[in-house]
Amino acid sequence: MIREIVIYGDPVLRKKCARVGEVTDELRTLVDDMLETMRDAQGIGLAAPQVGVPIQLAVVDVSHDPECFDYLRVDGQDVALDSVMPLVFVNPKLELHGDKDVMSEGCLSFPDIRGDVTRPFEVRATLGSLDGGTRVVETDGLLARAIQHETDHLNGVLFIERMSTATKIALRGKVKRMQREYGML
Repeated sequence: MIREIVIYGDPVLRKKCARVGEVTDELRTLVDDMLETMRDAQGIGLAAPQVGVPIQLAVVDVSHDPECFDYLRVDGQDVALDSVMPLVFVNPKLELHGDKDVMSEGCLSFPDIRGDVTRPFEVRATLGSLDGGTRVVETDGLLARAIQHETDHLNGVLFIERMSTATKIALRGKVKRMQREYGML
Protein backbone atom coordinates (compact mmCIF):
# COMPACT_ATOMS: atom_id res chain seq x y z
CA MET A 1 0.00 0.00 0.00
CA ILE A 2 1.32 3.41 -0.91
CA ARG A 3 1.39 5.67 2.12
CA GLU A 4 1.26 9.44 2.23
CA ILE A 5 4.71 11.00 2.55
CA VAL A 6 5.00 13.55 5.34
CA ILE A 7 6.03 17.01 4.10
CA TYR A 8 8.53 19.35 5.79
CA GLY A 9 6.78 21.26 8.54
CA ASP A 10 5.19 18.19 10.13
CA PRO A 11 6.66 17.80 13.65
CA VAL A 12 7.24 14.03 13.20
CA LEU A 13 10.21 14.86 10.95
CA ARG A 14 12.00 16.55 13.86
CA LYS A 15 11.53 13.71 16.37
CA LYS A 16 14.29 11.45 17.59
CA CYS A 17 12.70 8.13 16.74
CA ALA A 18 12.13 5.24 19.13
CA ARG A 19 14.28 2.13 18.78
CA VAL A 20 12.65 -0.86 17.15
CA GLY A 21 12.26 -3.79 19.52
CA GLU A 22 10.24 -6.79 18.46
CA VAL A 23 9.72 -7.34 14.75
CA THR A 24 6.00 -7.91 14.25
CA ASP A 25 3.77 -8.61 11.27
CA GLU A 26 2.68 -4.97 11.50
CA LEU A 27 6.31 -3.87 11.16
CA ARG A 28 6.85 -6.15 8.15
CA THR A 29 3.73 -4.67 6.52
CA LEU A 30 5.12 -1.18 7.19
CA VAL A 31 8.38 -2.18 5.45
CA ASP A 32 6.48 -3.46 2.41
CA ASP A 33 4.43 -0.25 2.31
CA MET A 34 7.56 1.91 2.65
CA LEU A 35 9.27 0.12 -0.23
CA GLU A 36 6.19 0.52 -2.42
CA THR A 37 5.86 4.19 -1.41
CA MET A 38 9.55 4.91 -2.06
CA ARG A 39 9.45 3.30 -5.51
CA ASP A 40 6.21 5.06 -6.42
CA ALA A 41 7.81 8.40 -5.49
CA GLN A 42 10.96 7.46 -7.45
CA GLY A 43 13.16 7.79 -4.38
CA ILE A 44 16.23 5.85 -3.29
CA GLY A 45 15.46 5.88 0.43
CA LEU A 46 12.65 6.39 2.90
CA ALA A 47 12.60 6.54 6.69
CA ALA A 48 9.61 5.56 8.83
CA PRO A 49 9.02 9.11 10.15
CA GLN A 50 8.51 10.19 6.52
CA VAL A 51 5.33 8.12 6.53
CA GLY A 52 4.39 9.37 10.01
CA VAL A 53 5.80 6.50 12.10
CA PRO A 54 8.51 7.73 14.52
CA ILE A 55 10.57 4.55 14.81
CA GLN A 56 14.16 3.76 13.77
CA LEU A 57 13.36 1.97 10.52
CA ALA A 58 14.52 2.87 7.00
CA VAL A 59 14.74 1.42 3.52
CA VAL A 60 17.29 2.17 0.79
CA ASP A 61 17.46 0.93 -2.78
CA VAL A 62 20.18 2.14 -5.15
CA SER A 63 20.01 -0.91 -7.41
CA HIS A 64 19.19 1.37 -10.36
CA ASP A 65 22.82 2.53 -10.24
CA PRO A 66 25.11 -0.51 -9.71
CA GLU A 67 28.21 1.69 -10.06
CA CYS A 68 27.21 4.14 -7.33
CA PHE A 69 30.01 2.98 -5.01
CA ASP A 70 33.57 1.71 -5.18
CA TYR A 71 33.20 -1.02 -2.56
CA LEU A 72 30.52 -2.80 -0.58
CA ARG A 73 31.27 -5.13 2.30
CA VAL A 74 28.86 -6.84 4.66
CA ASP A 75 30.38 -8.28 7.81
CA GLY A 76 33.84 -7.93 6.27
CA GLN A 77 33.02 -9.77 3.03
CA ASP A 78 32.82 -8.15 -0.41
CA VAL A 79 29.27 -8.57 -1.73
CA ALA A 80 27.31 -7.73 -4.86
CA LEU A 81 24.84 -4.87 -4.66
CA ASP A 82 21.87 -7.02 -5.63
CA SER A 83 22.51 -9.28 -2.62
CA VAL A 84 21.61 -6.47 -0.20
CA MET A 85 19.05 -4.41 -2.14
CA PRO A 86 16.63 -3.29 -1.01
CA LEU A 87 18.47 -2.54 2.22
CA VAL A 88 16.03 -2.57 5.14
CA PHE A 89 17.44 -1.61 8.52
CA VAL A 90 16.54 -0.71 12.09
CA ASN A 91 18.41 0.96 14.95
CA PRO A 92 21.47 2.05 12.91
CA LYS A 93 24.81 3.13 14.35
CA LEU A 94 27.16 4.90 11.96
CA GLU A 95 30.89 5.47 11.88
CA LEU A 96 31.76 8.05 9.25
CA HIS A 97 35.07 7.87 7.40
CA GLY A 98 37.03 9.38 4.57
CA ASP A 99 37.10 12.76 2.99
CA LYS A 100 33.97 14.82 2.83
CA ASP A 101 32.16 14.96 -0.47
CA VAL A 102 29.62 17.44 -1.83
CA MET A 103 26.67 16.09 -3.78
CA SER A 104 23.23 17.35 -4.72
CA GLU A 105 20.58 15.67 -2.57
CA GLY A 106 16.83 15.61 -2.61
CA CYS A 107 14.31 14.32 -0.10
CA LEU A 108 10.84 12.89 -0.58
CA SER A 109 9.62 15.14 2.27
CA PHE A 110 10.81 18.17 0.24
CA PRO A 111 9.22 17.63 -3.20
CA ASP A 112 11.16 19.23 -6.08
CA ILE A 113 13.86 20.67 -3.81
CA ARG A 114 17.51 19.76 -4.21
CA GLY A 115 20.67 21.22 -2.75
CA ASP A 116 24.34 20.51 -2.22
CA VAL A 117 25.05 18.60 0.98
CA THR A 118 28.50 17.84 2.38
CA ARG A 119 28.86 14.40 3.96
CA PRO A 120 31.68 11.94 4.64
CA PHE A 121 32.27 9.81 1.54
CA GLU A 122 32.46 6.50 3.45
CA VAL A 123 30.40 4.86 6.15
CA ARG A 124 30.64 1.84 8.40
CA ALA A 125 27.08 1.15 9.50
CA THR A 126 25.97 -1.36 12.11
CA LEU A 127 22.41 -2.08 11.06
CA GLY A 128 19.74 -4.11 12.76
CA SER A 129 17.83 -6.45 10.48
CA LEU A 130 14.28 -7.75 10.51
CA ASP A 131 15.50 -11.23 11.47
CA GLY A 132 16.72 -9.83 14.80
CA GLY A 133 20.42 -9.85 13.92
CA THR A 134 22.81 -7.10 13.00
CA ARG A 135 25.21 -6.68 10.13
CA VAL A 136 28.02 -4.27 9.45
CA VAL A 137 27.83 -2.58 6.06
CA GLU A 138 30.90 -0.73 4.81
CA THR A 139 30.56 1.32 1.65
CA ASP A 140 31.12 4.65 -0.04
CA GLY A 141 29.55 6.89 -2.66
CA LEU A 142 25.81 7.20 -3.18
CA LEU A 143 25.00 4.16 -1.03
CA ALA A 144 26.93 5.63 1.92
CA ARG A 145 25.18 8.96 1.38
CA ALA A 146 21.72 7.33 1.29
CA ILE A 147 22.38 5.42 4.53
CA GLN A 148 23.53 8.66 6.20
CA HIS A 149 20.53 10.63 4.88
CA GLU A 150 17.98 8.07 6.11
CA THR A 151 19.74 7.68 9.48
CA ASP A 152 19.59 11.47 9.88
CA HIS A 153 15.80 11.22 9.51
CA LEU A 154 15.70 8.72 12.38
CA ASN A 155 17.46 11.30 14.55
CA GLY A 156 15.18 14.19 13.56
CA VAL A 157 17.86 15.77 11.33
CA LEU A 158 16.86 17.01 7.88
CA PHE A 159 19.09 17.33 4.84
CA ILE A 160 18.61 21.10 4.68
CA GLU A 161 20.42 21.33 8.02
CA ARG A 162 23.49 19.84 6.32
CA MET A 163 23.52 22.53 3.61
CA SER A 164 25.69 25.63 3.61
CA THR A 165 24.13 28.85 4.85
CA ALA A 166 24.23 30.26 1.32
CA THR A 167 22.34 27.25 -0.07
CA LYS A 168 19.73 27.46 2.69
CA ILE A 169 19.18 31.15 1.95
CA ALA A 170 18.93 30.47 -1.79
CA LEU A 171 16.30 27.77 -1.20
CA ARG A 172 14.27 29.63 1.45
CA GLY A 173 11.62 30.95 -0.96
CA LYS A 174 11.27 27.62 -2.75
CA VAL A 175 10.81 25.80 0.58
CA LYS A 176 8.13 28.29 1.70
CA ARG A 177 6.26 27.87 -1.62
CA MET A 178 6.45 24.07 -1.25
CA GLN A 179 5.08 24.27 2.30
CA ARG A 180 2.21 26.54 1.20
CA GLU A 181 1.40 24.21 -1.71
CA TYR A 182 1.21 21.21 0.63
CA GLY A 183 -0.71 23.04 3.35
CA MET A 184 2.14 23.09 5.86
CA LEU A 185 2.03 26.88 6.44
